[in-house]
Amino acid sequence: MGERSDHPQGPGAAEESGAQDIEATVVLGIRITDWPSLRAAAQAAVGELDFTGIDPDGQRAELLREVSEDPNAALGALLHPDRLVAAIPGIEALGGTLEISITDDFAPDFAELFPLETDDGDGGDWTLTPRTACLLHTQLIGLADAAYDDLDEHLDEPVTDADESDWAVFARLPQRTWNLHRAWRRTLARTFDDLADDLALGEWPLPRCLAEELALRMALADARALLGAQPESVADMMGDLPADLYDYDWDGCADELFGVFGPDDGDAEFDALQRTEQLLGVTHPEGWFLSYEDAEERDPGRGHRR
Repeated sequence: MGERSDHPQGPGAAEESGAQDIEATVVLGIRITDWPSLRAAAQAAVGELDFTGIDPDGQRAELLREVSEDPNAALGALLHPDRLVAAIPGIEALGGTLEISITDDFAPDFAELFPLETDDGDGGDWTLTPRTACLLHTQLIGLADAAYDDLDEHLDEPVTDADESDWAVFARLPQRTWNLHRAWRRTLARTFDDLADDLALGEWPLPRCLAEELALRMALADARALLGAQPESVADMMGDLPADLYDYDWDGCADELFGVFGPDDGDAEFDALQRTEQLLGVTHPEGWFLSYEDAEERDPGRGHRR
């Protein structure tokens, strides 16, 4: 095989063809709609890369771990300038950088995702309204952010009575969880995102395990508290979402969202929330993430936001 030439048509071809150096700037707005497919594509891309230097196998394994857990890392592997340029004939890369950031501009269209049955908002049966879904989604995302911030600041440190106020989320959990390890806390943080993702897809956030029951309780409590303390802020948040009779019906949310999945046994006098409380007390926290038998298991390879 001969040596590669930067000018395939000869030394003077670049000048004769009018070749020139160009700086191209591309700004893309991207919404991830199928994380498993994105993850698989990124894993395949990493498998095609050549790693040099010290411990190339370790480098590949580390990058595979990153793209398997982080959508930003997966996009980075697929959108790297060298990879994009390689797919375009007749050019070569002179250098480049890739910046990926999460934008605050995107918000689910809750009016479309949770349509009201009639224009006057009287649809008969109870429903999760656009405004309720929006406020609940906001609280779930906020709790996930706060939980990951707790992890970044405290790592494996136990929660104590003395520093309880320094924790945004994990001090609110039952005290039997205060000494648990970082991996458990990270999985708990993901439950808020899982329920928020349900809402962003137009689905009711029906808890599929004990941890999600606890996460949804916290989000409902925070939504109720925010509405009571800052009604004007909540009104601003809603924008032009349609109003409905069932807006912010937290008791209705408790009746309709809890108990759809999960065991039916236990004290016949207990409602769904009381049965959950009983189960949380007798189940080790490591088992709180086990899916209920009648609930579809979430993708085990979906990774964590951080």
